[in-house]
Amino acid sequence: MTEILVLYYSHHGATREMAQLIARGVQQAGATARLRTVPKVSTVTEAAEPSIPDNGAPYAELSDLEECAGIALGSPTRFGNMAAPMKYFWDGTASLWLKGSLAGKPAAVFTSTASLHGGQETTLISMMLPLLHHGMLIVGLPYSAPELLTTATGGTPYGPSHHAGAASDLPVSEHERKLCIALGKRLAEITLKLAQ
Repeated sequence: MTEILVLYYSHHGATREMAQLIARGVQQAGATARLRTVPKVSTVTEAAEPSIPDNGAPYAELSDLEECAGIALGSPTRFGNMAAPMKYFWDGTASLWLKGSLAGKPAAVFTSTASLHGGQETTLISMMLPLLHHGMLIVGLPYSAPELLTTATGGTPYGPSHHAGAASDLPVSEHERKLCIALGKRLAEITLKLAQ
């Protein structure tokens, strides 16, 4: 069975929900989804996260990247960029880059943000950069997904986005949900074709 890694960092839960929806789309297309997250980073050097998170997906390891045939990567928007924990994780993947372990694998990105114009698209692009350096093939959302043309909440051709509101309390909208599932299906379909 072809397995796709859905790797995310979530602070308030919206990015985690998006990851779960993308995993649903992956499974609907006939692949298996492996959900993983990354721990918070701390400015206090003595602070450490537990080795297993209290809830949600397990923490990702480099072997998760190597073992999967494709990757969906998600992070909240932080000033138009991916969150520090996700960036920190990717900064530790040089050993995979040296071996070319991820070259040729398809990858997709998704994000959630507090403000409607908070840099969702630049965040998605910032997440594409390490993927491109690893030689991965970027998969976006085509405008054949009708929600891209009608959504008033979140969604881009670069990948699904969610507008969570200033208090991070807005639910993932129906359009955003459909776009997440559509991305998961598209990523899985392309990954399965490449695996033939």
